[in-house]
Amino acid sequence: MDLAHHRREYTRHGLDLPDLAPDPFAQFQTWFEQAIQAGLLEPNAATLSTVGPDARPSTRTVLLKSFDARGLVFFTNYESRKARDIAANPAVALLFAWLGLERQAIIEGRAEPTTPAESAAYFATRPYGSQLGAWVSAQSTVTTRAELETKLADLQQKFPEGRVPPPPFWGGFRVVPRTWEFWQGRPNRLHDRFRYRRENPASPWLIDRLSP
Repeated sequence: MDLAHHRREYTRHGLDLPDLAPDPFAQFQTWFEQAIQAGLLEPNAATLSTVGPDARPSTRTVLLKSFDARGLVFFTNYESRKARDIAANPAVALLFAWLGLERQAIIEGRAEPTTPAESAAYFATRPYGSQLGAWVSAQSTVTTRAELETKLADLQQKFPEGRVPPPPFWGGFRVVPRTWEFWQGRPNRLHDRFRYRRENPASPWLIDRLSP
């Protein structure tokens, strides 16, 4: 399939240095809230990229569940491929593609496990089916649909609704940002790109405009 002529111009917005908050967390919150207000599908969906001990990259979609000045949090099975990659190399990247607004936000940083208390507090907010699903799935391993359904039925008998404990192999990761990039599509592929970086955690954030 030839896609050479499959393209569109990005004309919705522009982005300049005076438009940016001095702190990237504040800038991210502004864009995130605008993505929600625009009615975008799953605005908290992000592509997580990791590199395993074999130096091979892998990507998958995760759902952001909280963020603050400490970092951005998602939850997963600690025995999954992504968790094994992070154990070997905690350097990761998150990409939020808000295409309806012709925007992207890219965060590079270090993934650290959340505390058991943080993981348990979030687990308690999950719907009953999602709580059981965390127990059912030996994430990233080979299985069949029948095996999953059988495990689910067994766990429904074992754990009544409201009494599902967090699995010991499940929890969160917090991505502590090293750099942030905010990308706004512009005509003629002359997109606006700004990167936040700093020398150390005590330093102020520096903002660079990058060539598109």
